[in-house]
Amino acid sequence: MSATAIVLPMLAERDLLQSPVGRDGFAVLLFQDLAFIPLVALAPLLASGVAMPNHVPWIGVAKGVAAIAAILIGGRFLLPPLFRTIGGAKTPEVFTATALAIVAGTAFIAEKAGLSPSLGAFMAGVLLSESEYRHELQADISPFEGLLLGFFFISVGMGADLTLARHHPGLLIASTAAIFGAKTAIAFGLAIVRRKDATAAVRFALALPQASEFSFVLFGAATAAGALAAEYAAMATLASAASMIATPIVFAASEKFLIPRLEREKPIAFDTIDAHDNPVIVCGFGRVGQIVGRVLRMHDIPFTALERDAGQVDVIRRFGAKVYFGDPTRLDVLRAAGIEQAKLLVVVLDSMEDVLRTVDTAKRHFPNVKILARARNRRHAHLLMDRGVADLVRDTFHSSLKLAERALTEIGIEPNAAARAVKLFQEHDEQNLLAAHAIYSDEKQLIQNTQQATEELASLFEADR
Repeated sequence: MSATAIVLPMLAERDLLQSPVGRDGFAVLLFQDLAFIPLVALAPLLASGVAMPNHVPWIGVAKGVAAIAAILIGGRFLLPPLFRTIGGAKTPEVFTATALAIVAGTAFIAEKAGLSPSLGAFMAGVLLSESEYRHELQADISPFEGLLLGFFFISVGMGADLTLARHHPGLLIASTAAIFGAKTAIAFGLAIVRRKDATAAVRFALALPQASEFSFVLFGAATAAGALAAEYAAMATLASAASMIATPIVFAASEKFLIPRLEREKPIAFDTIDAHDNPVIVCGFGRVGQIVGRVLRMHDIPFTALERDAGQVDVIRRFGAKVYFGDPTRLDVLRAAGIEQAKLLVVVLDSMEDVLRTVDTAKRHFPNVKILARARNRRHAHLLMDRGVADLVRDTFHSSLKLAERALTEIGIEPNAAARAVKLFQEHDEQNLLAAHAIYSDEKQLIQNTQQATEELASLFEADR
């Protein structure tokens, strides 16, 4: 099994959860979590020195089946009306207390029936996930998730026998390497069998090689049942913890050194572009690029749209728009798009780094083309100004001004006065953006400049009133 608590955040911080690697990894993690239930149930059967009964313990089996049926059937019919009643009270604290009580209650029922409390808690989670109030429950329980998971890992760490690491370092290293190597090889092989490319296969394999947080629970259950000697459980716990520590380090190293090399070597079949000497090239055809394109089309101005996200290209084409799959940061793609004949290059890519790379390429090889660029924030705007791009538009700036104007009018400010105030702010902010360009890399001076600009703006508003 692999550690869901480690893998999912690790993929999320790199925006990989919605990628094929993230979906495949989540599917495997979910199946592994489900596999934990029979593993805990089977642990007592592996106890050494315990003779297998020559008959089926029907009473114990009946108690277990009855407990599971009571939890599942009772939860199915009792939880919906219970939560509807609580939902009518609009009290989040009662939601939280009820959810925690249900988890504790199902764990207690499972334990009294001779089953693992973890099994009961897991079934409670399944039942709660099917509730019509699951989103409210998830939001209420979310703070407890991180807290209790932290306590869980702390308790495992406090229970680890570090003297084993000092006395048997070779065994610990070999055990951790065995876990890591075997799971990586198996996951990589499965990805290749499923015809994943090298990049996806490496990411999938290096995301799942650690042991699971459920392993610690399983070791405890097996030790209590006599299926695993205490000294072996202690070493297994250390090796599992070491594999968890190593995974983020190895994955981060692969993202920095290995994945970029694989992606450079991977041939990308970009579209063949029929530019027709269009005067405008739009780099990036997301929410911003599409609006630019629609306005250009409304004025019968032909343009060539480039988008590096193949999924986005497919979606846009289904709506009838013509866009080419290509990476505008690459010189050959810009040439194919007809930049040598174009009059204007509009760079509205989502990534700040991609915007800067595209501008650098265009400035270096096609200095005569006019560039309009999208800036994600003030620092991005200053970096673009470093490259000689004076015509830039900051993300959300104009929409924020419009929203501020609406906010002023909604609280009683006259529309003309609200429009004048927003216009005053806009002019002052744009002047300050230019003034701060010379010092944006000096944090101390930048903070001083910001404070001074705030005081100046307050004075301007006072004078205007």
